[in-house]
Amino acid sequence: MKGLPGGMAQLMKQANQMQMRMKKAQEELAVKEYEATSGGGAVKVKVNGDHMIVSLAIDPEVLKSGDVEMLQDMILSATNEAVKTARDTSAKEMEKISGGMNIPGLF
Repeated sequence: MKGLPGGMAQLMKQANQMQMRMKKAQEELAVKEYEATSGGGAVKVKVNGDHMIVSLAIDPEVLKSGDVEMLQDMILSATNEAVKTARDTSAKEMEKISGGMNIPGLF
């Protein structure tokens, strides 16, 4: 960073440090898991920080009703809630690092 005016060199250094902190946070968030349920716990879905489903549990009692549409709705509801939690958690962590600045390309 030689040749840059003092203030600009410091700004570049801070931006690089922020980017490294964000990358580390993203790596940590990717391995976290987020669980949501629906139907009073009849369906449980767990997703990771990359929004991939890592587990799905269905209470066998739900299957006895034979209501496929209800089961599908419960799976969708639990999955969407788990993904929303993962996304919201990630956004909050990135905001802590960036100080609320929305910097395109960093996350």
